[in-house]
Amino acid sequence: MRLADRMSRLGTEPAFEAAARARALEATGRHVIHLEIGEPDFDTPANIIEAEKRALDAGWTHYPPAPGLPQLREAIAADSTARRGVSVSPSQVVVAPGAKPIMFYSILALAQEGDEVIYPDPGFPIYESMARFVGATPVPIPIRQANDFRLDPDELVRLVSPRTRLIILNSPANPTGGVLTREDLIRIAEVARERDIPVLADEIYGRIVYEGEHVSITALPGMPDRTIILDGFSKTYAMTGWRMGYAILPEWLVEPVTRLVINSVSGTSAHQQVAAAEALNGPQDAVAEMVEEFRARRDLIVDGLNSIPGVTCLRPNGAFYVFPDISGTGLTGPQAAERLLDEIGVSVLSGTAFGQVGANHLRISYANSQANIEMALERMRPFFARARAQDHRPPSTESRAVARQGEPRG
Repeated sequence: MRLADRMSRLGTEPAFEAAARARALEATGRHVIHLEIGEPDFDTPANIIEAEKRALDAGWTHYPPAPGLPQLREAIAADSTARRGVSVSPSQVVVAPGAKPIMFYSILALAQEGDEVIYPDPGFPIYESMARFVGATPVPIPIRQANDFRLDPDELVRLVSPRTRLIILNSPANPTGGVLTREDLIRIAEVARERDIPVLADEIYGRIVYEGEHVSITALPGMPDRTIILDGFSKTYAMTGWRMGYAILPEWLVEPVTRLVINSVSGTSAHQQVAAAEALNGPQDAVAEMVEEFRARRDLIVDGLNSIPGVTCLRPNGAFYVFPDISGTGLTGPQAAERLLDEIGVSVLSGTAFGQVGANHLRISYANSQANIEMALERMRPFFARARAQDHRPPSTESRAVARQGEPRG
């Protein structure tokens, strides 16, 4: 039997593959510390779980409206208006079973063969995968450690062409934890307005920010009608298994995206939408506590990694990942990721799982306990010392530059 040609253009998500490999090793009796999956290790807050139970008892078990229940769309609009500083109507909200479908729907609706989609490298791998799947050409914009893991707006200008149909941003970012500044976004917005290019702003980590502010490009002049906000409940409320995401769309895009919902999933689980409304309307203490715990873990892992010779790690301003440069150890990202699991039972991802700019990097999730992070660091120190002792190459230009900066910046 023959698959359609487009299936050869569809990628996957390496984090799930790495987790499966780590679990297979655990099944042999090895102890593995999981630092590969981007999933909060906290329980969903109790008020949300109770709201789900009440919704089931109340009979919320039938087809919902395709774009979402009115009460959830209203809660999302109110939350976004308060947090992003720009008025959002419930009619602009489309709910989906997870945030990932919003990437699919946006790219399907806007890009086709012959078009170009600009996306971050390193960045979430589904951006590139889906652009290729629809026949468009994915155009990576490098996100470098030397620039605090923020894109260079001048470089963006050079990459934009008459064929550019979409610019994808992710701030705070996976895999780097980088956060775009207001000045960055002002310049990106200028490009989008001048060339009339829509922006897909992936803000799934928008409430996990440690220093500074989270600025949404949709709040800038001329951008509400050009911006697709991608957000959801997985990261903020530890609801990864619930599969609850949403888009805030320009009015002209609501009907096409709703049609894609109807043609793909019909709608999103009604009882879970009731619980999601409680997540936004209910107490937010659990979110604040989770972010503070992530801050402590961030500092623990950044300080620990920077104490290892040959490793340099910036202190991220958001999300729950670090993206250390390990070129000073003599290992590439793929080599280190494979050997860390096989030799010392620490499961991380190679930076190349997120693009070619990450060839000398690892992506490490600190969504694990401080005790496990400390144990992982204790295992890494002798591992990298051995690797470094076996290598005599000079450090990379970038690692030398970061070393000259002294304490990695936030």
